[in-house]
Amino acid sequence: MSQLKAWADGPFDLIVHAESCLKKGSDFDRRIALILFDNSIEVSITTHLNLHPLQRKNIAYPNIDVESWSSNFHTKLNFLFDKFIPDNSCTVSFDRADLIHCHDIRNGQYHAGGSTIPRARDLDDIRRAALEIFSVLFDVVDVEDLLETRIAELDPNKDLPVRTKEDDKVIDKAYGTVEIGGQTYYTSEALYGIDPFAYGNLVTDLRIDTWVEEEGETVDEN
Repeated sequence: MSQLKAWADGPFDLIVHAESCLKKGSDFDRRIALILFDNSIEVSITTHLNLHPLQRKNIAYPNIDVESWSSNFHTKLNFLFDKFIPDNSCTVSFDRADLIHCHDIRNGQYHAGGSTIPRARDLDDIRRAALEIFSVLFDVVDVEDLLETRIAELDPNKDLPVRTKEDDKVIDKAYGTVEIGGQTYYTSEALYGIDPFAYGNLVTDLRIDTWVEEEGETVDEN
């Protein structure tokens, strides 16, 4: 099995989080999965463009072109379809229109307050594209196997932080609610759905802050 290079961890982590949400299957998780898969496509392209040539098989790009390609989602697709794929004789199972379609759905979820649930077909399409783009940009042939292994390592019965009502209250007391895709969620629910480890870390930090404040008050009273 391939061993990921350190610079590929960021894009791959987004794919892992998206896959984890997709497997949970709730309406909220499906919305987040689509957003994360779409984000991973942009992050994969941006990361590749900003690598040193030695980190991408000695492929060099003029700085002015990198700046232009990095401007927005569509210019990144220009790089992918007009430069990288033909130059490297890559074969992918999707086209530019497929990615634009999924990106428009993502924007509806993320920016326009759309409340619709992504269709299974759209989730399958953007997942496949995200994995293939990661594969060709970072020269990883067994992305599915790596993803399956990483998800298994995140078995909720082993490694994921446990979500409790008490911890939810700690987070929600500090941060209240958030709006995603036109829907309102408790911050604890949204954060755990996106990144359980960030949920666990935040609970720890908030409990430490509370303890410090309480200890400070006790010292002042004395």
